[in-house]
Amino acid sequence: MEFSGESDHVHLLLDFHPDNNLSALAGSLKSASSRIIQKEFTEHLATFYKKPVLWSSSYYVASSGGAPIEKIKQYIKSQEAPKE
Repeated sequence: MEFSGESDHVHLLLDFHPDNNLSALAGSLKSASSRIIQKEFTEHLATFYKKPVLWSSSYYVASSGGAPIEKIKQYIKSQEAPKE
């Protein structure tokens, strides 16, 4: 529903059914995005990473618990974009 990133993490707002597996979703998102990023930026990443690991294994999940979706989207949009 919304996405923004910072230099060391990303913010995602997802509409996610509680019966689904959050850890599997986080793992899939990290795995797929890592493959795409590493394929596209192989040479650039080689100057920073010695191992083929882009993301840490950790993740943070929070429930919005009734907060207005537009307020959450506004918060995510207001996060600092990564600097080039």
